[in-house]
Amino acid sequence: MHHTLRSAARSSRLLAPILAGALLLGACSGSDTDFAAGAPSGEFEPTSIDHALGTAEITAEPERIVTLGMGSAETVIALGEVPVGIEEYPWGSNETGYLPWIHEELTERSEDLPTQFTGGTEVNLEAIAALEPDLILAPWSGITQDQYDVLSGIAPTVAYPELPWTITWQEQIETIGTAMGKHDEALDLVSGIEQRFADTAADHPEYRDVTFSYIYNTGPATLGVFLRDEQRVAMVRGLGLTVDPVVDTLEETEGTDSAVIGLENAHLLNGSDLLFTFYSDPANRQQIESQEVYQRIPAVERGTLVAPEDQPFVTGSSMINPLTVPWAIDRYIPLVDEAVAKLGS
Repeated sequence: MHHTLRSAARSSRLLAPILAGALLLGACSGSDTDFAAGAPSGEFEPTSIDHALGTAEITAEPERIVTLGMGSAETVIALGEVPVGIEEYPWGSNETGYLPWIHEELTERSEDLPTQFTGGTEVNLEAIAALEPDLILAPWSGITQDQYDVLSGIAPTVAYPELPWTITWQEQIETIGTAMGKHDEALDLVSGIEQRFADTAADHPEYRDVTFSYIYNTGPATLGVFLRDEQRVAMVRGLGLTVDPVVDTLEETEGTDSAVIGLENAHLLNGSDLLFTFYSDPANRQQIESQEVYQRIPAVERGTLVAPEDQPFVTGSSMINPLTVPWAIDRYIPLVDEAVAKLGS
C-alpha cells in the first residue's frame, strides 16, 4: 500500500519568531477521554508514505516508536501504544517533567513513561539511535533534510507533507495511524474529537453568537492574528464560539497561518467580543498591556481578554489531538464563561 501525504488547503503552522517560546511548546484523566483506540485492524500491511524529505517504507508492525515535534506522541498513545522516546518540552511540562496530559494518561494506564530527549534544532540523534526505534514519527515538526538523512538511517521516518510545521491535525492523526497499521482506528480518533467539539458547543448555546479573535505579539508595537484554521483558533471554535468575520479579510503572512497586522491596526479587532492570547512571560505581558493603543481595544478595555498564564495549558490548548482536546476543554470552559459573563454586564 502506498500513501502520499495530502496538501492541506489551510495547514496548521507554527510561527518561527516565537517557536522557541510559547509556541513550542486537571480535569480529564486518561480514563475520561472519549477517544479510546478501536479494535485491531488485523495483520499489519506494509506501507509506503511519501513526504517532503523522502519516503518511509514500513515493512513490519512497529513496536519501538520515537516521536519528534508536537502532537504525535499523544496520538500514538491514544492508539494504544507507548513511544519508547519522545521529544521533551520543558516550557509546557509541569512538575513531573512531562506534558501533563501525557503523564496523566500513562499513569492512569499504569504504563511506563517514555524516555525524553532534546529536540528542535539540537535534536539528540545519538539518544534516538540508542533507543533502537523501528519507526520515527515527525509529521508535525521542523526536522531538516540533514537530520532526516540521519534519522532515516536509524529507522523509517515520517516527516511533514510539504513544509516544516505544516499539517492539519486530522492529517497528522491519519498519517500516524497509517504508519502504525491502525488507519481505521485513527479515523475513529478524528471522529471522536469532532464529536467532542460538537457536544461541547451543544452544551453551551450561549457561545454561539459570541465572536472572538486569537491574537499574539512578538514584542512592543507588534500584533498578529491567527487565522481560523490555525489549531489554537480551531480549539476555541470547537467550544462553539464564532471567529470574528474580520479575520477572514486579513492577508496571511506566508507560512504562518496568521496575519501580522501591527499594533497600528488594532482597530480591526473592535468587533471581537472576546480576544484570546498568550504571553511569553510576565514581563512580556506587562510590556504589551501597558501600551495605550492595546488598552483601547474594546475586549481589553472591558476585560474580555482570555490570556491564561499556565504554560502547560497554553501548550495543550495550542494543538488538537486525542489527549489535549478533553484536557484543554475542561480548563477553557471556566475562563470563557467568565469572559462571556462580562459581556452581559
